Amino acid sequence: MSNSSASVQGDVSKEKLMQDLQLVVSDAEELLKATAGQAGDKVVAARERIQDSLAVAKARLDVAQEAMLEKTRQAARATDDYVHENPWQAVGIAAGVGLLVGMLIARDR
Repeated sequence: MSNSSASVQGDVSKEKLMQDLQLVVSDAEELLKATAGQAGDKVVAARERIQDSLAVAKARLDVAQEAMLEKTRQAARATDDYVHENPWQAVGIAAGVGLLVGMLIARDR
């Protein structure tokens, strides 16, 4: 596997992980709301620990999302620069990809 495809796969898995973490945070917040009326020292202590952990998780998630967005912006800038510097190569690559996709679609019919 090449470095670029490994990087893309890594970015996809990081994005999936961030989505999963967002879901966990959302579920934990919902659980905290549902147990808001519960009394008892252990419940109160557990809720406080969960709230603290959620705050830390949210902060880390925000940092990770911002880093991924910046990486995406850099990739877009690099692609834009490449296309501007090598317009005919970019057209050739796009035509080749279009041809391959067309052949695959035609083959499946």
